[in-house]
Amino acid sequence: MHITRRELIHHTGQASLALSLPLACASTVDLSGGIDPSREWVLAEKPSNPQMRDAVNVWIEEQSGKFALRIGVEALGKSWDKQLVWLDVAFADGTVYSLRDENGPTHAALDAQGLASIRGSGPAQFQCLEAFKKWRVSFNGPVPKTTASNLLHNKKIEQPTAEINITVDMEMAAPPWAPGSMLAKDNTVLQGEQADFISPRYEQLFRCAGALTIDGKPQPFSGNGLRIRRQGVRKFEGFWGHCWQSAVFPSGKAFGFNVFPPRDDGQPSYNEGYIFTGSGGLQPATAVVIPWLRELTTGGDNVSFELTTNNGQVSVSGTTFINTRSMHAGLVPDDFPIVQQAHAHYTWEGESTVGMVERSSVPALIKNP
Repeated sequence: MHITRRELIHHTGQASLALSLPLACASTVDLSGGIDPSREWVLAEKPSNPQMRDAVNVWIEEQSGKFALRIGVEALGKSWDKQLVWLDVAFADGTVYSLRDENGPTHAALDAQGLASIRGSGPAQFQCLEAFKKWRVSFNGPVPKTTASNLLHNKKIEQPTAEINITVDMEMAAPPWAPGSMLAKDNTVLQGEQADFISPRYEQLFRCAGALTIDGKPQPFSGNGLRIRRQGVRKFEGFWGHCWQSAVFPSGKAFGFNVFPPRDDGQPSYNEGYIFTGSGGLQPATAVVIPWLRELTTGGDNVSFELTTNNGQVSVSGTTFINTRSMHAGLVPDDFPIVQQAHAHYTWEGESTVGMVERSSVPALIKNP
């Protein structure tokens, strides 16, 4: 079932609000954060480096926490004609529609204006409509129906499938954060292998309006999300875990951080984040209270945290409303971290929102790996 943009706004009643930035933000924020707009364009041709990755992915939370989405398309130099598509549609009741697909075909990268604004393969497509301001994502195809419990127990389900149709328009709500940009000049933590785990990338919070249709039954919605744009070589060997959280609030304020666990060799671990007041630029922050992953559940995890900034401490309470265990596309070492991808309700100084949280820990640190 196809829903026009006009019908979508009519049915949601709040979509236009969700896509409008606070006045202070709209007038005083450089949504590029000083990054060259050309960074938004994808690689249009196969790179010479077989390990080069070019990817777009988003985390999206329906504004009340009824459901959440993760959608991504990743192109890798050595398998350029078989780009990886992933989709998770996760409901708070534990129902999950989950797909990992490399069957293609790869979509043409150039748009009608000749810009490399499209990254798409098979059922999924992203398009940059205006650099650092507007993006669109769509998905159309069959997806296996499973549960968060099945994923927790590493049970791969192929049948039954449901026909999933998604269209979401995104308007960016804060400047992008490029890892390393919030660190002190004398901080060298990203000059070694920890930088290779992150790879060249940036992420940007947004507000959105769209429609999720399952087997012909449309669910127009508005919500929040996080967009990640990655282009570079990424290393996985030796990775030992992380905690990554981000969200934007109705007032326009926002947070984001990523931190790695303490190292066995006693050297500093990566720990970087920011807060955003709704105007101006991002303000550096580091995490001091961190909800490390220690048990696998399907929801209800306490993911509260504390950040320290130049202006003092920031405390945010959080509880996940749906958790999914990441299914690896290929074989990984026995001691490779287990990754939990979840969506949470957050409250900061009395104001509430929904946002993302991804955590990983090596199996030895998890009660029920």
